[in-house]
Amino acid sequence: MATPDPLREHVLDLLRRTVERRFDQAAADFPMDRINEHPPHVDYSFWALVEHLRIGQWDIVEYVLNPNHVSPPHPVGYWPQPGQEGDAAAWNKSIEAFRADSKRFAAHIAEPTTDLLAPMPHTPGHTVLREVSLLVGHTAYHLGELGILRQVVQNWPPGHQ
Repeated sequence: MATPDPLREHVLDLLRRTVERRFDQAAADFPMDRINEHPPHVDYSFWALVEHLRIGQWDIVEYVLNPNHVSPPHPVGYWPQPGQEGDAAAWNKSIEAFRADSKRFAAHIAEPTTDLLAPMPHTPGHTVLREVSLLVGHTAYHLGELGILRQVVQNWPPGHQ
């Protein structure tokens, strides 16, 4: 019988609740004909925001899992090129890649051999817990933004709560 690990369970719950479920809720039933729309006073489209979430999460997951990972240049490497548009296939690819990386990260965290508090050998001073915190904060911020912008342009499905 496995020994309970309350910190690990709490971190996994935080990832699943904040990252996975909230992401799915914010992106649900998005009208494909509006993914390239720029909300008022915003320099990027809804698709660009979803792609930014994907790239940001991918970078953090790779930073933790791959000692040879090189992050993209900040900030330009974390957003699609200015003026780049997505289509339904690009939207779905961003969504699926976000979900896949989220599951990969959760699987790593669920491993009892993953020490959440120890400095990672390839990044002295940074821990897995620090990276989870960074990921959750970044994702929560932009999911709130996505939800508010959907409200501003009124593209939530009818009956959305």
